[in-house]
Amino acid sequence: MELGVWERYDGLGKGFAPRLARAVVATVFTLYVVMGAVNMLWYNRGVTQTVISVVCMGLVLALQLLHISPFAPKLQRTKAGYLLLAAQALLIYGPMTIFGPSFISVPGFLAGSALLILPTALGVLCLAGVVLGALFAVSSILPQSPLDIAFYTMNVAVMSLVVYGLSRLATFVIAMNAARNEMAKVAVAAERLRFARDLHDLLGYSLSAISLKSELTHRLVTKNPGRAEEELSQIIEISRQALTDVRSVASGYRELSLDDEAKSARSVLLAADVRVHMVMDHEELPTRVRTVLATVLREGVTNVLRHSKAERCEIVLRQTDSDVTIEITNDGVPGQPPQRSLDSGSGIQNLSNRVSKLDGTLTTNTDPAGQFHLRATIPTPRRAAYETPSSAALIL
Repeated sequence: MELGVWERYDGLGKGFAPRLARAVVATVFTLYVVMGAVNMLWYNRGVTQTVISVVCMGLVLALQLLHISPFAPKLQRTKAGYLLLAAQALLIYGPMTIFGPSFISVPGFLAGSALLILPTALGVLCLAGVVLGALFAVSSILPQSPLDIAFYTMNVAVMSLVVYGLSRLATFVIAMNAARNEMAKVAVAAERLRFARDLHDLLGYSLSAISLKSELTHRLVTKNPGRAEEELSQIIEISRQALTDVRSVASGYRELSLDDEAKSARSVLLAADVRVHMVMDHEELPTRVRTVLATVLREGVTNVLRHSKAERCEIVLRQTDSDVTIEITNDGVPGQPPQRSLDSGSGIQNLSNRVSKLDGTLTTNTDPAGQFHLRATIPTPRRAAYETPSSAALIL
């Protein structure tokens, strides 16, 4: 894939594009001043007059370069900007009365600055005034042909537009570079949040499962060694899966199997002496939807293990023609409002963010019987709703 302009310049140092833009504009404006000095020599001005004119042009250039400096935003439609215009006008039209046609192209700096500082309508009027003034000055000072007069007048107009265009282009480049840096910071922050969220969702479940199965294994070592060995095998498998999941988070890609998560959840809940009723009735789901549903299942089971003393848990996933819904219900709600203990972590909020990105909804509530419900619904129309389902319901 071909690299973009920004990527090609990344290796040249941070802030290369703004520095390049400022350097190009400063070089062009400086060459205009050099051309003015050469023009003075062309008209056989003395050394003193040439030096004075070059100093005035240099001051005009210095004021013009403020438009591509960090102070540029403070000049637009402010008193400082108006004072800058007044200073430029004084430095331009004062020497013009002395040096005449040799100074005739310099007003282009003033018109360009006016377009940058003044409101649009006033800037255009100022540009027109400068051009007309140049036309009057040339026709009065230089008794030449109409073509020569038109040439000098167009030179002022073109220089005005060049000054405005280059200055505005430089500010655009600087602004784009600043926006790019901000976007990079936002992207880094978003990636950190994603990494923290995925670690919470993955390791919270895996560590809870390992803890419960380790306690169960400890109790079974002397009573039922065969069952304890089986539980140890499952602990090793969960540990390996957790390691794989962490690596997938680090690489930025993670896909979960809904059926595998359902079987794992059932095993963990049974290890915690929780009776499980599970119904998984769905067709083949899109990868993103399947991964989010598997994450909801993980977090729901983790909350059952961490924040309640459930004896029974019901997990139902059903797909309709318009959406797919998973609901996790348990009867182990503590005495205080469950939302407070659940939200003390970031699990429910993470799930809500994940589901909302797929235009779905996630709700939690406690019914009068004291059962806690976690419900997530994600829109996902079936590919062929009128056909026979391609996958049978899984009831555990």
